[in-house]
Amino acid sequence: MSDIKVSRLHEVKASSPEPGLERQVLAFNPNLMLVRHEMQKGWQGTRHSHPHDQLVYVIRGHVRFAGGQSTFEATEGDSFIVPGNMEHQACALEESEVLDVFNPYREDYGSLEE
Repeated sequence: MSDIKVSRLHEVKASSPEPGLERQVLAFNPNLMLVRHEMQKGWQGTRHSHPHDQLVYVIRGHVRFAGGQSTFEATEGDSFIVPGNMEHQACALEESEVLDVFNPYREDYGSLEE
């Protein structure tokens, strides 16, 4: 049986994969990954897709999201699911903090051994 690994926010190193975006990979295993994103007002992500299902929860702020044929705005307390392989894009209408859960683990975000 495996032990449970606790991820402590203040101990997790942040990365900045693009200007205006800060990422912290929090708890994860091969099946799930929890990621915290902080976005500066005006940040616009690159339109992209990935095979992972993505659950998004807006902790604070205001984001615009485009995915598939839908475009909508989400604010504090809103959540939604982006199906795997759907092309999508987000932008921050104000400074925002978002939690993303990915299934399965995103290898492009780091190694399972970290």
